[in-house]
Amino acid sequence: MSSNYYVPALPSCDLILALDLPTRDAVTPMLRQLHGSLRWVKIGLQMFTAYGPDYVKAVADEGFKIFLDLKLHDIPNTVAKAVESLSTLPIDMLTIHTSGGREMMTAAKHAQAQSNPHLQLLGVTVLTSMGAPTLKSIGVDGDLGDQVSRLAALAAASGLTGLVCSAHEVERLRREIPADVQLVTPGIRPAGQAGSDDQKRVMTPREAARAGSNYIVVGRPILNAADPAAAARQILTELAA
Repeated sequence: MSSNYYVPALPSCDLILALDLPTRDAVTPMLRQLHGSLRWVKIGLQMFTAYGPDYVKAVADEGFKIFLDLKLHDIPNTVAKAVESLSTLPIDMLTIHTSGGREMMTAAKHAQAQSNPHLQLLGVTVLTSMGAPTLKSIGVDGDLGDQVSRLAALAAASGLTGLVCSAHEVERLRREIPADVQLVTPGIRPAGQAGSDDQKRVMTPREAARAGSNYIVVGRPILNAADPAAAARQILTELAA
């Protein structure tokens, strides 16, 4: 299906829908409601594990660009081989964990460059569900922001051109990493929607865009809306305001 119906968002910050629905049967009706309202969707580990590569292809066939959020983290060779295998899918973004270290990230970047030069490999810094107490419990005693900065710098040095981070770290990272590194920020809630669910570090779309995010990821505020397309357009309007 052609994607010519897409209505552009603000050039400096685009919207990605986190396609976290309970079953595959709910996906197609949702996507068809959203035609013309956004162009990016994120497929996470739950849906990929349940339905596999064919599900990714079906979503792409609806005309959407795919952010495959698997957060790969293993020994360098295994991650590189996984990136190579996934590069045959119609995906535009893929995540790996920066905490896997420089050797792992470098191997993944090399595999991506060889197998799919157009795929953007994103390094996940500190999950937005994690706060300082969680980090401390796994042996990271320093400041949360310092940990994000450390991992972001390591990812950039490893050749990654994109990062996933909380919007609260974006402004700091914009001062510390190369300007051409793309920043993708989950944990976004539209203005007036206070609930953070399992996210600890959240912002509104406008705040994230002003801080320097290139993409924001929004899920339930769109998926649970009475009119998902209107909810998506409202967020885009907030970004452009």
